[in-house]
Amino acid sequence: MRPPARPRRAAKSQERPHARAHGLVLIVDDTADTREMYSQYLTSRGFTVLTARDGAFGVDAARRHRPDVIVMDLAMPNVDGITATLQLKGDTETRRMPILILTGYPMQAIDQGALEAGADVFLTKPCLPEDLEQHVQRLMERAA
Repeated sequence: MRPPARPRRAAKSQERPHARAHGLVLIVDDTADTREMYSQYLTSRGFTVLTARDGAFGVDAARRHRPDVIVMDLAMPNVDGITATLQLKGDTETRRMPILILTGYPMQAIDQGALEAGADVFLTKPCLPEDLEQHVQRLMERAA
């Protein structure tokens, strides 16, 4: 099992140690295959990617590494995606980080109030890596 948050590429910036030209993305998902697939694709497209296996590790990684975008699953053990989103959006240090909810349970996202919790976008799984990249890029452009 991989550590909860690890850069996929070498650091380039002094101000944000993991930032690259395309940006830093944090993928928070309890399924290793999902983390790996999206991480490999986004890395191949020039992004630096960190991963976390649940919401608790995701919140910690977001606070430490300051990603440009967070891709968050909903159904995870320990701390779920809604709770993690509420924690991040309730913290003055992390509230401006865009959060994209990526879930296999779209009705759960609606019922549990993913957007009301502060998520900027939600997509359903399965999601093509290319589609995820487009949404990540749009969120980065909006936040700039």
